[in-house]
Amino acid sequence: MMRFGSAAKVLAFSARRPTVSSRVLNASLLTRMSMSTAPPAVKPINPEFSSGPCKKRPGYNVALLDSRTAGRSHRSKIGKERLAHAISETKRILGVPEGYHVGIVPASDTGAYEMAMWNMLGQRNVDICHWESFGKGWFADAVSHLKLRDTVEVTEFTADYGELPDLSKTNPDHDICFTFNGTTSGVRVPDGCDFISDSRTGLTLCDATSACFAMDMPWEKLDVTTYSWQKVLGGEGGHGVLILSPRAVERLESYTPENRPLPKIFRLTKKGKFEAGIFKGATINTPSMLAVEDYNDALAWADSIGGVPALKQLSLDNLAVIEDFVKANDWIEFLAKDPAIRSSTSVCLTLDLSSDQIKQFVKLLEDEGVALDIGGYRDAPPSIRIWCGSTVEKPDVEALMPWLAWAYEQVKA
Repeated sequence: MMRFGSAAKVLAFSARRPTVSSRVLNASLLTRMSMSTAPPAVKPINPEFSSGPCKKRPGYNVALLDSRTAGRSHRSKIGKERLAHAISETKRILGVPEGYHVGIVPASDTGAYEMAMWNMLGQRNVDICHWESFGKGWFADAVSHLKLRDTVEVTEFTADYGELPDLSKTNPDHDICFTFNGTTSGVRVPDGCDFISDSRTGLTLCDATSACFAMDMPWEKLDVTTYSWQKVLGGEGGHGVLILSPRAVERLESYTPENRPLPKIFRLTKKGKFEAGIFKGATINTPSMLAVEDYNDALAWADSIGGVPALKQLSLDNLAVIEDFVKANDWIEFLAKDPAIRSSTSVCLTLDLSSDQIKQFVKLLEDEGVALDIGGYRDAPPSIRIWCGSTVEKPDVEALMPWLAWAYEQVKA
């Protein structure tokens, strides 16, 4: 039986990497390295910098997962207990306020956000804010599939990649849809979400998939919040989390969209009443219990290192390494030039290279085994994207920097 006791937990969560003093690189050393054509001597111990699914936590071992639910129904006593545990720990670690509901739903963050849109939008006018591909997708779905403009006003607030629209122009009497952190652009909303009124009458629908656990979530500003396990905590894909405020529940029970059939996996009410069981572990469809235990393991690790404050600092420390490198090299820039809106998780960078050269740059680093899956998103401007979330270790980011300079020189030559 693959269960870890308290001693094994301590060992798993406190696993330390080998100490390599040469990994500690200051800005001047980074500059000197950028002028060298020889391959750097030190490689990242873990080259996984994918923006989703993301790197597993330090010390992760699948053999240490609780296997009691293997081969068991998610409706069994143990199945319900482990799902409920995931929900209660999520609430506690994220600091979700009393009265809010946390549910595990199908289809990752995409499923969670679409579920909210299809159930709640259409009662009042909608402001949709987007500055990268996924937010743009929510706007397209609202207009083309939900056809909201047939019944309400839909206002689009948009900006180019690397920038943020003027969110202060959104209307507090409208429903507001936005992405907390644009995974494909490296642009996040400012701390505190001050553009959202405390006296709003509309709902806020926040896609926080690459923000939850690595950034402070102003829950009093958020009525619907969604994320997936695969991002900051390095969990498995396929499952989403839907967090609802009391105001969101009130909308579900007071508003039923006309002529909008909902598939079973989208239904959050039954006979006009909130389906509370979903938010206690009675999932709509069958979840992967192995993925649930993987998430429980990630939550336990997060708690063991200090919760959200520690997770946030790990990500900020990783970002700082790249900021120092960018300052020392004029051929690389952040897609988000304003530090106040720069993501600390999905770090997007432009290079003084053509689109084809950037592809060569990415392939070269992958072939060398130093950086995997760092190509920019397909809809984004030619760029690279380095995941700096909380499971990525700072020494690996430090070791990667000289390799970026080396690869640039090889491609540019």
